[in-house]
Amino acid sequence: MGKLFGTDGIRGEANRYPMDAAMAFAVGQAVTYILKKKNHTTRIILGKDTRVSGYMIESALESGITSMGGVPYLVGVLPTPGIAYIAESMRADAGIVISASHNPFQDNGIKIFSGNGFKLSDAQEEEIEKLILGGKLPELVPPPREMGHAYRLSDVHGRYIVFLKNTFPRMLSMEGMKIAMDAANGATYTVAPEAYTELGADLTLIHNTPDGLNINDRCGSQHTDDLKKTVLASGAAIGLAFDGDGDRLIAVDEKGNEITGDQILLICARMLKEEGKLKNDLLVSTIMSNLGLTLACKKYGFRHHASRVGDRYVLEDMRRMGAVIGGEQSGHMIFLDHHTTGDGILTSLQLVAAMLKSGRPLSELARLMDVLPQKLINVDVQRKPDIAAVPEIAEAVKQAEAELKEQGRVLIRYSGTQNMCRVMVEGPTKEITEKHCRELADIVKKALSCAS
Repeated sequence: MGKLFGTDGIRGEANRYPMDAAMAFAVGQAVTYILKKKNHTTRIILGKDTRVSGYMIESALESGITSMGGVPYLVGVLPTPGIAYIAESMRADAGIVISASHNPFQDNGIKIFSGNGFKLSDAQEEEIEKLILGGKLPELVPPPREMGHAYRLSDVHGRYIVFLKNTFPRMLSMEGMKIAMDAANGATYTVAPEAYTELGADLTLIHNTPDGLNINDRCGSQHTDDLKKTVLASGAAIGLAFDGDGDRLIAVDEKGNEITGDQILLICARMLKEEGKLKNDLLVSTIMSNLGLTLACKKYGFRHHASRVGDRYVLEDMRRMGAVIGGEQSGHMIFLDHHTTGDGILTSLQLVAAMLKSGRPLSELARLMDVLPQKLINVDVQRKPDIAAVPEIAEAVKQAEAELKEQGRVLIRYSGTQNMCRVMVEGPTKEITEKHCRELADIVKKALSCAS
């Protein structure tokens, strides 16, 4: 058995190891055990997205928590950042989210927040892994009289909506503003439209009828074609696309063009800069961000730092360097003045606020950043050796970089949550960029698609 935790918790195909009921039960036990304190009952917020497998995993986690003497509070379907918020506001010991984010319905995952709303550290995850893989958990359970009992919370949606609305400036109004929204048939399908309706928006909703199987299915932040059509048909000023667990946002402007996470970050960072709220004049993103973001930050007078890929690493660098805004090109953005983790709905509210404050359409704000041609190809792989140690890949990268010189870059990395290698190239023109990316992807596929 290998390492359980990836870059965003434990993830895999539902009903198969490591995402089966036995593992969920063990996770519930392990988390409760490591949070145990003398004369204290461990309280854990437990929520999920809309996947059909969420019921099975929820029941198993609940059983594991109660068997170790903990008390789970079941909140049902709620976005990941909502669960982090509820855990912190209720002064719980932890929040556990059952979700595979933007993955298809057959996948599921478990991610854990500490009681302060931040994700667990690597050291805490390693401690949980040791307990689970060491096989000692059955010896650690308390006697029957010390077992826990579960509660179901029914008012968390309202609490989270109030929190979201309070991040939107009171002097601004969405009254009469046409907004299109794609809920990805996921965890945002009730709270996002309710928050926007209460703020006065004229809302057109799509993909907000989850059935357990249609989460992220040709919809949401990774598939914006339907949203683009809806924006144009409804005359919306903006389209908002969330992912399955609600921690990401991708936007569409009034002309039907997709706005990337990098562009959203720049728009919001510049708004903070103009208001004197951009702490340490710093924006944090990842090495996957477009080169255009770095150039735009320099143009508007603030710094840009690129972290490792993964929101946990963005957050680590933000806290270490004293930044209040950071995120990923994929749409995962953190506003530390408001929340401890990435929140797609919160991010959308900050973007709408930037539009209203500037009085400019989103298409115009998006032009604050020149997006260099970029091509990303995801290659399914069966093994994940060190990229630099595969001679044919290393040589191909060296050749591509020599041709691009300072007009582009190559980045090849593995997904932290899937058996996939991401091949990304930026270059001076679309044609050159796509040529290099296709060639590199073919070499990666040939080298890594066969088991060793």
